[in-house]
Amino acid sequence: MYELYLKIEGIEHSKTQVRHPQSNGICERLHRTMQDEFYAVAFRRKLYDSLESLQKDLDEWIEHYNRERPHSGRYCYGKTPMQTFVESLPLAKQKLLDDLHPAAQNILTL
Repeated sequence: MYELYLKIEGIEHSKTQVRHPQSNGICERLHRTMQDEFYAVAFRRKLYDSLESLQKDLDEWIEHYNRERPHSGRYCYGKTPMQTFVESLPLAKQKLLDDLHPAAQNILTL
């Protein structure tokens, strides 16, 4: 199902080299941020009695991370990831239109 979704959306799935975290820097950086800003803090403040309770707190932190916490990383320039995503949608849609055959562009822009 995942492969079908990627195909339909025109997304190329790539894998990183095994045991080579340098080739997966964005994910490794997210993992470090989660460790530093969520897990290290959460386990000092609370004794979790279930995975569901931990998952609930992690979900809340991820919501904060995506919608409230400003990012200084590539492409965000001090905005939240959600702001960056929403602002880039028109550009992504235009790029899709630009990549289409001219006849298809005419049909979609009617």
